[in-house]
Amino acid sequence: MSDPVKHISSKAEFDALLSSTQYVVADFYADWCQPCKVIAPMYAQLAKTLSIPNFLAFAKVNVDTNQPVAREYGVSAMPSFLFFKDSKRVAVNGSVVIQGADAQKLNAAAAKMGKLAKEKSEAAAAKAADL
Repeated sequence: MSDPVKHISSKAEFDALLSSTQYVVADFYADWCQPCKVIAPMYAQLAKTLSIPNFLAFAKVNVDTNQPVAREYGVSAMPSFLFFKDSKRVAVNGSVVIQGADAQKLNAAAAKMGKLAKEKSEAAAAKAADL
């Protein structure tokens, strides 16, 4: 099975993911960041459990190798988790960003995004079935 986490290698790749997927959870991390390493397995599990093609994607953006993306979104602490709907940043559970390896906040936000994405994908499937 392929990795459910999209490892972003350029701004163009990130922009393409945002435009092709309704909801995106993005993990801005650094290889040297210990809290990033601690939360990475949980993030990977959330991606494995909740990803829905074209509706919900989980991305990892290395701030050292993708500085233009990190700058564009004002990322200054690692890890930082940002949320997108229809290519725009959104707040989830009152937060536009989760800074640090806060497993509880990340889990709650990802679950909410997963619920929204599932509702949208099921509605799209029902509409397609009616055609």
